[in-house]
Amino acid sequence: MELRHLRYFKVAAEELNISRAAARLHIAQPPLSRQIKELEAELGVKLFERLPRGLALTTAGEAFEGYCTQLLERLSFSIEATQRLARKGKRRFGIGFVPSSFYGQLPTLVRRLRQIDALEIVLQEMTSVQQVAALHSGQIDIGFGRIWLDGPGVRQEVLFEEPVLAALPARHPLVGTRPSIERLAEEPLIVYPARPRPSYADVVLGMFHQRGLHIEVLQETNELQTAIGLVACEMGITLVPRTVRRLVREDVVYEGISTAGLSSPLIMCLRHEEKHDPLMASVLEHVYALIELRKRGKF
Repeated sequence: MELRHLRYFKVAAEELNISRAAARLHIAQPPLSRQIKELEAELGVKLFERLPRGLALTTAGEAFEGYCTQLLERLSFSIEATQRLARKGKRRFGIGFVPSSFYGQLPTLVRRLRQIDALEIVLQEMTSVQQVAALHSGQIDIGFGRIWLDGPGVRQEVLFEEPVLAALPARHPLVGTRPSIERLAEEPLIVYPARPRPSYADVVLGMFHQRGLHIEVLQETNELQTAIGLVACEMGITLVPRTVRRLVREDVVYEGISTAGLSSPLIMCLRHEEKHDPLMASVLEHVYALIELRKRGKF
């Protein structure tokens, strides 16, 4: 599969007409039709239904259009970032992060790293699983996640353990009671992210399962903010790392849990070969300095 296959498919999917798509691409209709057939043959699926007056995307075609859009947008972003860095003479430094880390030390870390003249910081929100893949591909240089993932070529380090709180609707009867995990198991649960798995959702479910507790999962959502929004709608509860309490809403209360040992680690991951890189060493100095401040209660 070549890049032109994706570009040709994207235009054809937007136009749903071979003639108009060919005109946009400045090519003849037969080569465009041939390229799309080659793509379908390589994928082993039918992407378009041929109609008397044009085209219609199949279910597989609709799904592939979404993936194709993401790939092309990422490619465009990468090209522009590379060109921008070349003009500035800086090194692109990608940071992957799970949403909950952004309510803690990460903003301060980013502000400090932006003072390093040799670096251009690029932030990308992604799950812990996605961070490992992004490290291997070079999309990011360092990641901050919530679950431990063994894998070749990647070094992980737990920076600290963070207490877990229950996010409750403001009018919930458990507000102000410091409920136990056993009591919370009686409530409908909202977990995030739904995919890809494993994820923080599995960490939360494990807190119940390890204690032999049955829990009703009412909803799985991909976004932390969506989970909090569903709590505000009084649809259920969710468990979050303590830093998330900075996401203030009048209709949500973050309540401590009386059961001991409920915590979520913040885990840093980077490529093994990066540990001797001078710029990475400078980044890690800033990371460890912030963690030390946190230990001393000054952050």
